[in-house]
Amino acid sequence: MHGPGGWFPVCALTALTPGRGVAALLPDGGQAALFRDRTGTVYAIGNRDPFTGAQVLSRGLTGSAAGRPYVASPLLKQRFDLAGGACLDDPEVAVPVYPVRVREA
Repeated sequence: MHGPGGWFPVCALTALTPGRGVAALLPDGGQAALFRDRTGTVYAIGNRDPFTGAQVLSRGLTGSAAGRPYVASPLLKQRFDLAGGACLDDPEVAVPVYPVRVREA
């Protein structure tokens, strides 16, 4: 992932199971939720659900709507676009999106 201090490793690609999220602690103390879809694309968004303040998005259910991959919060079920961070259910709300670089082993 890429943060304010540059790129930093988060986990091995094999730790990401398609359709399931993993939470990662960021150098600034924040959290990211990482997801790998069935095509192998990796996404990283903020783990904090903006509707509840809980760090739970990594535990949400993934899906797609109109070709857009999303994760649904496990609490109130709002869906967040994994590529852009926008809430699909409330256009005025979004979560941070982090650039991801996958290194081949």
